[in-house]
Amino acid sequence: MKTLRTFCIALMLAAVASSAAETFSYLDLIKRLTDLEALAVLPAAGEKCQQWSSYDRASRYDEATGKYVKWDANGDGGGIIRKEGELSVFAEMEGPGVIWRIWSAAAGKGRVKIYLDGASEPAVDLPFEKYFDGTEAPFQGKALCHVLAKGWNNYVPVPFQKSCKIVAEKNWGNYYHFTYTTYPKGTVLPTFTLKRSAGETAALAKANEFLEKKLGDDPAGKREGEKAEEKKVAIRPGETALVAELDGPRAITALRARLDFLSALSDKDALRELCLRITWDDDAQPAVWTPLGDFFGAAPGFNKYKSLPLGMSEDSGYALWYMPFAKKARVELVNDGKAKHTVAFRITHAPLARPAESLGRFHAKWHRDAFLPEEPERRAIDWTMLKTQGRGRFVGVMLHVWNPRGGWWGEGDEKFFVDGEKFPSTIGTGSEDYFGYAWCCPELFTNAFHNQPRNDGHNRRHVCVNRWHITDNVPFQSSFDAAIEKYYKNDRPTLYASTVYWYQAAGQTDGYAVLPLAERTGWYVEPPNKRFPGVIEGESLKVIERTGGNPHPQELAHFGEGWSDQCHLWWIQAKPGDRLTLAVPVKEDGKYKLTAQLTKAKDYGIIQLSLDGKKLGGPLDLYNPKVVPTGPLDLGVHELTKGEHRLTLEIIGANEKAVKNYMAGLDYVKLERAQ
Repeated sequence: MKTLRTFCIALMLAAVASSAAETFSYLDLIKRLTDLEALAVLPAAGEKCQQWSSYDRASRYDEATGKYVKWDANGDGGGIIRKEGELSVFAEMEGPGVIWRIWSAAAGKGRVKIYLDGASEPAVDLPFEKYFDGTEAPFQGKALCHVLAKGWNNYVPVPFQKSCKIVAEKNWGNYYHFTYTTYPKGTVLPTFTLKRSAGETAALAKANEFLEKKLGDDPAGKREGEKAEEKKVAIRPGETALVAELDGPRAITALRARLDFLSALSDKDALRELCLRITWDDDAQPAVWTPLGDFFGAAPGFNKYKSLPLGMSEDSGYALWYMPFAKKARVELVNDGKAKHTVAFRITHAPLARPAESLGRFHAKWHRDAFLPEEPERRAIDWTMLKTQGRGRFVGVMLHVWNPRGGWWGEGDEKFFVDGEKFPSTIGTGSEDYFGYAWCCPELFTNAFHNQPRNDGHNRRHVCVNRWHITDNVPFQSSFDAAIEKYYKNDRPTLYASTVYWYQAAGQTDGYAVLPLAERTGWYVEPPNKRFPGVIEGESLKVIERTGGNPHPQELAHFGEGWSDQCHLWWIQAKPGDRLTLAVPVKEDGKYKLTAQLTKAKDYGIIQLSLDGKKLGGPLDLYNPKVVPTGPLDLGVHELTKGEHRLTLEIIGANEKAVKNYMAGLDYVKLERAQ
């Protein structure tokens, strides 16, 4: 009888599990591209988001010692699982699952093949560049498949039921990510093919159109029972104002704020002095606490951009995250500054479409250097974006970087440790790669899922980037630890601040403290001037003409001392025969001694300097195994008239030991009156 009873219970449990298993059509997966409400649904056991990437496999966790080995390894361009003959194996996954995001820094013409569900023939067999360039259906639509700031991105869903294997031929390119979700056993998914039905093709086109042209609108449209609360808040220094108190069960579906003071004040500090605070149900602590400007996904100050969940447009910010609550929601504005401000809010809310207990509560917190890793090897390189306990989903991050000396700040991989993992199930290849661009590119860009709304130029001073995990949200059951590598130290200074967004089960606190105003403003301070006396900085010289290449400032502090202001004019992407002519200003007629300092490195060329068409000595070989300054170079005494004179650098070759990139760097020129 006991055996029979056990058997019956097992049958009942199997039946429950079977009835709970979900079935997804390809149309369902397309809907996820714009479905913000689905992010609030608490994850089922067995749902997991992971990533295969080309990260440097030298990074590993040694179980025997409990230590992280070569945790800062940086050869992230070509890491693979293994070779099979001439093929490189990129990824192997067990289903049911969906690839949600494909990224590369340099997709080439070599073919990348995706084998699904044990088939002998690939479901996708294309040159890697065709995954991104919009020429091959269904990988089309500028919002879904695009190259932005040199990063190649594809957000078209690729589902599989049993398994997925990805291999690449030679010349596939450099760097890759395949971000995917696997679902509980019993979940039914279609097996991807390049041929889509007319309905699926139309649905993809419709999703792309929304993500390209209608950002700022709620993708769900008007919901049944929807209401809107409007309130103009005039808030004095030191006050906390109630914006809205809503009775549940409901969900905030849109929060918009018009900032009347932007044209009158420097908004950079004002938007950090004002803070948004939202408390759900009977919680003792707010689940949302951020400076008002940062809440909308860009910082510091007001930076116009549009994405799917967040944006700043004209004088307003919008947030379209789905924010459910069971009993009540309390929205407050805090003014920690010294001036009175007026903010006009519009909060849209609607009845819940699912039981409140099945939905997580929306969290958003701003911090600097919170919960840094305890392990010494990790603490030396990993910067924590989010660390929390409980059950929920990670849905995005905005990172504000203060990098006053310039240089590439983001030589750092993202690492997501889910549910106590010792080795992260997501590990990336570089900070810009995580944010969907590549090669340290300073270009501003906007997209539904990733943005660079601020870059003060050449990655110097303020930089802001964000990434929203909509389809590729990261579910967790017990804990989540998201870090990104930070190579530059705070005392350089290079400083990070972030706003992180996630869902967590009701009643679970997140551990992030409310930070005082002194932590929020005043920390982006210009470092002291380190210019050599009497010199003219190379990076300040006006470019008169160039026959090729790209001259721009490059910070050199991470290479050591020896350069004026730790910066030079860096001339890259030139070739032998190219010339760069710069204007050297002379204040008065006279006889001058001309001195210059350049830079040497392993991939620098041999150059010839000329002044007003006359050669300044012989060729200069700028090869050196390490990056070093040349020291002052005596370029002779010259009779010069008042006005601009033409200093020309010409690439004439390279040392036989040099990497043939033919680069050059001019630190400074100096004019001294000759006796």
